[in-house]
Amino acid sequence: MEGMSDVFAGMPDWEKRFRAPRVGLPEWAQDAPHRSLYVSNATGTYELYAWDRRTGERRQVTDRPNGTTDGTLSPDGEWIWWFSDTDGDEFGVWMRQPFAGGDDEPGVPDLAPSYPAGLALGRDGTAVVGRSLDDEGTSIHVARPGRPAETVYQHPQSAGVGDLSEDGTLLAVEHTEHGDAMHASLRVMTLDGATVAELDDTAGGVRELGLECLGFAPVAGDSRLLVAHQRRGRWEPMIWDVATGQQSELAIGLPGDVAAEWFPDGSALLVEHTYQGRSELWRYGFADGALTRVPTDPGTISAATARPDGTVEFLWSSAALPPTVRSSTGATVLEVPGFTAPPSVPARDVWVDGPGGRIHAFVQQPHGDGPFPTVFDIHGGPAWHDSDAFAAAPAAWIDHGIAVVRVNYRGSTGYGREWTDALKHRVGLIELEDIAAVRDWAVASGLADPAKLVLAGGSWGGYLTLLGLGTQPEAWAAGIAAVPVADYLASYEDEMEALKALDRTLFGGSPQEVPERYAASSPLTYVEQVRAPVFISAGMNDPRCPIRQIDNYIERLASLGKVHEVYRYDAGHGSLVVEERIKQLRLEISFALGVLG
Repeated sequence: MEGMSDVFAGMPDWEKRFRAPRVGLPEWAQDAPHRSLYVSNATGTYELYAWDRRTGERRQVTDRPNGTTDGTLSPDGEWIWWFSDTDGDEFGVWMRQPFAGGDDEPGVPDLAPSYPAGLALGRDGTAVVGRSLDDEGTSIHVARPGRPAETVYQHPQSAGVGDLSEDGTLLAVEHTEHGDAMHASLRVMTLDGATVAELDDTAGGVRELGLECLGFAPVAGDSRLLVAHQRRGRWEPMIWDVATGQQSELAIGLPGDVAAEWFPDGSALLVEHTYQGRSELWRYGFADGALTRVPTDPGTISAATARPDGTVEFLWSSAALPPTVRSSTGATVLEVPGFTAPPSVPARDVWVDGPGGRIHAFVQQPHGDGPFPTVFDIHGGPAWHDSDAFAAAPAAWIDHGIAVVRVNYRGSTGYGREWTDALKHRVGLIELEDIAAVRDWAVASGLADPAKLVLAGGSWGGYLTLLGLGTQPEAWAAGIAAVPVADYLASYEDEMEALKALDRTLFGGSPQEVPERYAASSPLTYVEQVRAPVFISAGMNDPRCPIRQIDNYIERLASLGKVHEVYRYDAGHGSLVVEERIKQLRLEISFALGVLG
């Protein structure tokens, strides 16, 4: 133990933040709330762990070279279901393991491997499994105990399992049969596939309004479904009684996006309010319509759940402080042995006027006076957002004397439906307009050294990095792109089917239908204009940003004599192995420091 302490004592803070043990919010079994399942990196790889709250016993459930994070509990708490893919390729089958430990077995043996499209488990052992396959679209299957799985839904467009009613008689499905993968509709069916009710806010194609299934009421025989809608320009909850058709929009007067889940007795909702990159929790009571604040510190709630005793548990962090699992009682719910991640510096808010409206960005900077070398760390998605949450990578740049700017460009969530949907048809180019506006502010304000600006990001952020290096070549000193889209035409050909549907929505058609839009938004189109050295990392098994299209871009860089470095690793769309994450960031920091001098 003393030797281990010596190792940590000599370790830089940025590596400690990655290696510090973390735990996710524990999920609990509905009929056995003392049985929980959570994710942790305690072994150095993110895996699933079982926790019996009565005895305090914890045990590791999964142990795979590239990690496991997708799992859930059966309602009775007897079984842990987890998704088994191959080296991060997201293509596989659901396995299950007894809560107390034992051998893994296929959850539904007669279903072949696929990409996952949701899972719902019933009290009687019934499993509802969503599957997505290239060139086949989505299918949903009902597997009752002792019987072969039956197909109850099939469609070429993307869809997914929403929820199973408390008594196991009704199934909610989110689907995009209308062809708009960004705005789903809802269908409630019996387990034999017969339609009970439909809810579609995109009817007629006039309004681009989406719906999300948030779950059936946790009361047997209750036909109420909690639904998120966008009818007033942001996400809000409502109650849809699928038996009567009645829709009850809830008067929750909060300015940002509002999500919710049921309290276990069905008497109230746990409301999560996300607004301008931060979040908070509230309790909404049905009896009086009262909205009561659940005390939390300023920052970000990554996940939350209401317990049967009425308490609320949540995973909280801020840009300065590492995540902790807390209770509304004030107690810490779950800790792991080991050291705590060192803190970082707080994030401050910046608002910049842009071509499409005011742009929100978070800034973290080293101690001292600017201008600083500055990394524009661009988030993925695109339907996601940066928040006031703890992240080891931005903190590492700050430790090296580099400021970090994170931009919630058009396309980001949390700023209204119009902001999120603004990307269409000029994909990538719109986001870069917003990034350019914030970049100009950063230079003019004295924060950023204009000669030492780095554009960086992963996934969609990696895509925007490569596109920005080609379309804004004079602006950037270096680019760092992780698992990016690099050649959009080849990416479309090779990516998983659900992402093809999303691309058709974003671009207004397939590459065969609107080739000019794909070409205008493809980094490969602008590769000859790239001036800055570029570092690219890629997962060999990535189904989202496949390796062939990245290789196409790299080969073109090489043929043009552009300065670049490439790192390929044996995983999918990122890695769940702590040491691999550290290795990648070490390479990125070394590359940037070498370029910036």
